[in-house]
This record gives sequence, structure tokens and C-alpha cells, in this order.
Amino acid sequence: MTFTVTAASGHLGRLAVQALLDQGVPANQIVATARTPEKLSDLAAQGVQVREADYSKPETLASAFAGAEKLLLISGSEVGQRVPQHTNAVKAAVEAGVKLIAYTSAPYADTTDLPVAPEHKATEEIIRASGVPFVFLRNGWYFENYTENLASALQYGALLGSAGDGRISAATRADFAAAAAAVLTGDGHENAVYELGGDEPFTMAELAAEVTRQSGTEVAYRDLPADEYEKALVAAGVPDVYANVLAACDVEVRKGALFIGSGDLSRLIGRPTTPLADAVATAVKN
Repeated sequence: MTFTVTAASGHLGRLAVQALLDQGVPANQIVATARTPEKLSDLAAQGVQVREADYSKPETLASAFAGAEKLLLISGSEVGQRVPQHTNAVKAAVEAGVKLIAYTSAPYADTTDLPVAPEHKATEEIIRASGVPFVFLRNGWYFENYTENLASALQYGALLGSAGDGRISAATRADFAAAAAAVLTGDGHENAVYELGGDEPFTMAELAAEVTRQSGTEVAYRDLPADEYEKALVAAGVPDVYANVLAACDVEVRKGALFIGSGDLSRLIGRPTTPLADAVATAVKN
């Protein structure tokens, strides 16, 4: 059995490879791919097969996916380019004879108004049409979306957003990676759609309160109109297009778009998801 993980130099991909190793998969049965394979030298040193795979260069994908039986297709990061890129990857997977494609999608991808969802919905449709058995891992927000950016919140005493009292079922990247590994190594997941989120949803105000408690620095949540939040993001150096997407996402969060009550994530990983307090503690220590 050969397991291939794309985008393995990214945060989630690297954790997924590690999760497979932790589950006892022999390193030589794991293929880790990246646009820049040199970034995976540490995995190669452990015996993992390392190959080049660039979604925008179909010629790299045939050799990258050769021999793969189960493929973890981690969605590309280039908004606006994902559909053609993922189309290339799915075509290559079909030609390689892949028997299962696990794809990292977005929450409620086929029904949500989250602005990041249309490309994921289109990719799901492409995978369904390919005829290859699939698993859609509809990952909710990562805790790290918030905890990796706490320095400015601690400096200014405020977390900004436009999410209102919307509840967010976040989990750590490691939790989502563990779920991906469980799906790849387990049985009975063919053609399943999993809505993945943390067990304990929180509001932005609750996040701010937890940061205050653990850091000893007073941090408040400042809820802004979407246009003001977008302007604040741009002023902080976020590119215009991403600032617009982030603000629009918060509008949907306010409506409940990131509340995920399925319990799928904890069932797949066989344990409770990482609590908010633990995620914040890790961030504050670092």
C-alpha cells in the first residue's frame, strides 16, 4: 500500500505525513510531494519517498502519483487557480490508477455562502465525475488561523473581526491531519463526506477572554462592520483580495457558517479534539 500526500511542505501536509508515520505506516510506503522537494529533506532522511508535484505543471504529476493507491489531495492555496490546478491533479490520479482520493474541502462546501467554498464545491464535483472513490474532508477553521497572529492582539489589546457572536468549531491542524491519516489507513470511508470541526465551538469574545486569561494581558474582541474590518486588515498589510475574503468570511461566521456539530472529527481521530485552552496555551508559550 502506497500513500501519497500532496503539498507536504505545507503545515497540514507535513502533519499528515507525520500522522501516517505515527500510525505505523512504514516510511517507504509514504510519498510526500511538494513544488519544492528540497523542503522535504528531513522526511527523505526518515525514508519517506519525496517527489516533485506542482498542480500547475501536469508533467510533474504523473511521476509524482505513480504507484499511489491512496492520495491525500490537499487543496491548493492560490485562490482563483484551484479549479484548473485540482483538475490537473485529479486527471493525473485517474491515469495513475489511484484507488481513493481524500480531498481537503471546506465546511458545507455544496451549500454554504462562505466565499472560499465555490472552488471547493467545483473540485468535489470534478472528483465525483472522475469515478474514483473519494472522501471529502470538509475541514473547519484551524485554531492557528487565530493563534498564530496573537502578537498584534497582545500588543494592542484587541482582536478584530466581524464575526459577531457566531460560534466557530475550530480545531488544530494536527487534529485535521490525524483525521486524514485515519481515513487513508482505515476501511469503509469510500464516498464519505465528513464535516470536520472541533468539539467545543467558541465565539471571538470567548477567544479573547481565553487569551487574556492565559497571557495576563487584557485582550478584548472588537466587532467591526465588515467594510471597516477589511480596511483594518489592509492597513495591517493584508493584500486587498485576501482582506476582502477574510471580511466576507466573518460575515458568514456571524450567520453560523463555521458551527459544525457533526462530531465527525473526534470520531475519526478516536479522541476529543484539542480544546481552545490548549491551543491558546501553546501559542502564548511560543
